Amino acid sequence: MFRRIVFILLAALPFFGMSGPAVLGQVITLPQLPQVTGPLTLTAITDSGSGKSHFRYNGSDVPPTIRVRPGQSIHVEYINALSRVSKERCVMMPCSNRSNLHFHGLHVSPQSPQDDVLTMSAAPGETLRYTVSVPPNQPPGLYWYHTHQHMESYRQDLDGMSGAIVVEGIDRYFPELRYMEERIMVLRDAELDEQGPERSALMRRVSLQAPGCGSSAEQPERVFTVNGMVRPEIDISPGEHQFWRIVNASPDLYADIQIDGSSFDVVALDGMPFAFHEPNIRSRRLNHVLLAPAGRMEAIVIGPPAGEHATLHTRCFDTGSDGDPNPAMVLADLVPNRIQHSSRRIVKDTGAPVYEPVPLAIEHSVEQAEPQFTAVFTEDKNGFYINGKKFTMDSPPMLTVQIGSYEHWRVSNQTNEVHPFHIHQVHFLVYARNGERLHQPEWLDTVNVPTRGSVDLVMDFTDPIIRGMSLFHCHLLNHEDKGMMAKVAFQ
Repeated sequence: MFRRIVFILLAALPFFGMSGPAVLGQVITLPQLPQVTGPLTLTAITDSGSGKSHFRYNGSDVPPTIRVRPGQSIHVEYINALSRVSKERCVMMPCSNRSNLHFHGLHVSPQSPQDDVLTMSAAPGETLRYTVSVPPNQPPGLYWYHTHQHMESYRQDLDGMSGAIVVEGIDRYFPELRYMEERIMVLRDAELDEQGPERSALMRRVSLQAPGCGSSAEQPERVFTVNGMVRPEIDISPGEHQFWRIVNASPDLYADIQIDGSSFDVVALDGMPFAFHEPNIRSRRLNHVLLAPAGRMEAIVIGPPAGEHATLHTRCFDTGSDGDPNPAMVLADLVPNRIQHSSRRIVKDTGAPVYEPVPLAIEHSVEQAEPQFTAVFTEDKNGFYINGKKFTMDSPPMLTVQIGSYEHWRVSNQTNEVHPFHIHQVHFLVYARNGERLHQPEWLDTVNVPTRGSVDLVMDFTDPIIRGMSLFHCHLLNHEDKGMMAKVAFQ
């Protein structure tokens, strides 16, 4: 059986809860996101005042969470009815309002009509139809969808054109999750005015700690929202266990998330359960988790003791002297359950867990070999580059990969700011940073590359489903739009 999902892009209202006195002056409980498991109509409307473009669903401005099971397909009719003339700026020129979709993290085909962001593109008034076949062995976890039109990605993502995807079945590994409340949280941006009382009020609202944060000399431009709200309250009783699934959907803010006086029992990062490749590892207890733009975390959280106030917050993250400011701020307040509300739990999955451990002999052999490919990130006043080349839509593939094996890749950052590296269609094992082996290697689809440093990766190119022309790039979307992206041909 498949799920038919219909997306319609029409033109937009301001994204819910993004700004305004109503948000700053009242206490708001974290809203639940709409969930879709069948036909879906998603609408994006260009606001006639601000010119911003957003998705709409079922009469509200809240992008839904798509839920799908391994082995099923997501069917999308994507109708671009955005305004033909945009008021917004994209990479130093007016936006064209072309658009498409990327299904971030899914191990699916890059060829049309699936996760194709190269040949599938709709101008206002045009329609795209996607059929995305999620494989039976897709790791169950949190993924997301967002627009991926080159030269327009940053602006559309900043406007909020994104949503979560849940691949069901993580409870195969952790049956206890079935009895916990599930919370899906999408972190996006609210833009700060350059000056004025609303800027100050918004900064106070989130307790923004800008002075002395990192080495960037610039002033903060945005703050985080959670499910579209500025500093909502999260109901959780003392000692209660909840299952939180968080995606950083910001185009360039990092979220180094933490809870006062508590920790996370993390079960998955970037949609990949630890147990998928390492059956003996169920979870890892972490005091804080750094989510790069596009990063995801799934974790068990315990409510703070009675009488103690706790916040979910992001810590200061130093992006480098040429990077953007990334100050500490409060994301949400944790409060005891004060009212009865409808809780949401994951849909029970009775299937057997899928394990795909990489044989240690193969893993060690790949790690000890010289890199088959090195991607070098550079930048100057004219743009951003990979291996000295700036991406254009007609660029040839930078390399060809033969499907069926693992490869050692190195990503080198020769700039003074952190860049998050992302590749479509696959996950990779991050096993070394700056030439030193990590104590806990991690399977991710987006990884930070430190300033003037490098990361070493074991790339999993074993699945034949990924054949076609794909992409890898910096997931600071402004950098991607300005050229820090390249094609890879999977054969």
